[in-house]
Amino acid sequence: MTTAAAGSPRTYQVRTYGCQMNVHDSERISGLLEQAGYVRAAEADDNPDVVVFNTCAVRENADNRLYGNLGHLRPVKDKHPGMQIAVGGCLAQKDRGEIVRKAPWVDVVFGTHNIGSLPVLLERARHNAAAEVEILESLDVFPSTLPTRRESTYAGWVSISVGCNNTCTFCIVPSLRGKEKDRRPGDILSEVRALVDEGVLEVTLLGQNVNSYGVEFGDRYAFGKLLRACGDIDGLERVRFTSPHPKDFTDDVIAAMAETPNVCHSLHMPLQSGSDDVLRAMRRSYRSEKYLGIIEKVRAAMPDAALTTDIIVGFPGETDADFEKTLDVVREARFSSAFTFQYSKRPGTPAAIMDGQLPKQVVQERYERLIATVEEITWAENRKLVGETVEVLVAVGEGRKDERTGRMSGRARDGRLVHFDAGSLAGQIRPGDIVHTTVTYAAPHHLNADGAPLSHRRTRAGDAAEAGRAPRTPGVLLGLPTIGAPAVAPAPAGGCAAH
Repeated sequence: MTTAAAGSPRTYQVRTYGCQMNVHDSERISGLLEQAGYVRAAEADDNPDVVVFNTCAVRENADNRLYGNLGHLRPVKDKHPGMQIAVGGCLAQKDRGEIVRKAPWVDVVFGTHNIGSLPVLLERARHNAAAEVEILESLDVFPSTLPTRRESTYAGWVSISVGCNNTCTFCIVPSLRGKEKDRRPGDILSEVRALVDEGVLEVTLLGQNVNSYGVEFGDRYAFGKLLRACGDIDGLERVRFTSPHPKDFTDDVIAAMAETPNVCHSLHMPLQSGSDDVLRAMRRSYRSEKYLGIIEKVRAAMPDAALTTDIIVGFPGETDADFEKTLDVVREARFSSAFTFQYSKRPGTPAAIMDGQLPKQVVQERYERLIATVEEITWAENRKLVGETVEVLVAVGEGRKDERTGRMSGRARDGRLVHFDAGSLAGQIRPGDIVHTTVTYAAPHHLNADGAPLSHRRTRAGDAAEAGRAPRTPGVLLGLPTIGAPAVAPAPAGGCAAH
């Protein structure tokens, strides 16, 4: 196809880079476009009418990756008049008009604060035959009020806040996402209930710093209360959250996790460094003793808890002794998984101009030692589960080797990845269903369960997956243009129609 035929809907693809926030923002972008009349292009379609890049600016090579992908699209667009390219997300917020200067074939640039403007900007760019760049300095409308096309039938992201009030010297996020803005608890719980009504079993509460939730309306215990309120929602089987900040972690959150049955005993809490000197230079307002104290309390309340973390290697000024302290904390904390990063200089952050920038070979050597230490520990921790029965929420796309090995995959309640043999139930188990199975083998990053499942429970999420339905939450949207013929409104079932 060249462009959409007259009267037929235009197609779109969203290409996402970065964190869970970006993944969820892309669900909103898809929801906005579909409400405006666009139709998602097939995976194999290499020339949709609209391609949206939802970008990340955290890693050093983010710019190169974006401009490389834009370069690959230029000849495709040249061959297909009417095709549009839009760039949004954190890199768009940072680079602004620079994107159009470097890639003049881009039609729309929008920021992190005005996702809801995308359909309008696309139409304006088409009408004016000129690039539209709109970057707001503060939040226009809370993103969760926007329509959302969910990617999963069984698990959903729910934002409880956006932005961040911290000033970590390595992080560019606060300048791109803005100051923290909290949603009201009632709005969050309404969205969770709407997802559960669609069959979703698991919800992850999202925020740059979830346990500072409530700062905007003056309740420092709001996050623990929110977790407990999620426990009162019938049909919600699993609640997760990411990411907390150690400086704001309070005992009431640990109690809420331990005492609310549907809150999973899994905790992702970024460490970043085990050296107090490096933490001070990072402007992380906790020290290793406090961090380990939180872990001790979590394990006392929930001995089965799985703990994961983020660690940066090679921060400016990090010495061999500093790095050894990070390894010491890793050995004491006994993480079940760790996201490890080599320090990446980001222009505009204080750390980018600090003295003591380390040579690449030094950072690489430390990184490899960290990986080896983490994997030694995660493997040992996983081996403790061999012979244990685990509850698995069956997923799609989690096991790259599933087709070859004849296994299916999903996540245990503690977040660990489990590859399991469906046995005689092959063909009956759907994504979104629940199985109980026994762990037979452990690797550093996953568990295998090669015996027949002990039980299989069909769920509404599995029904939705089998029917090919993706949950959609409508949000609130006023005055956006649509593409193609408007949908016919259904006749009211009785009484008066809601407006």
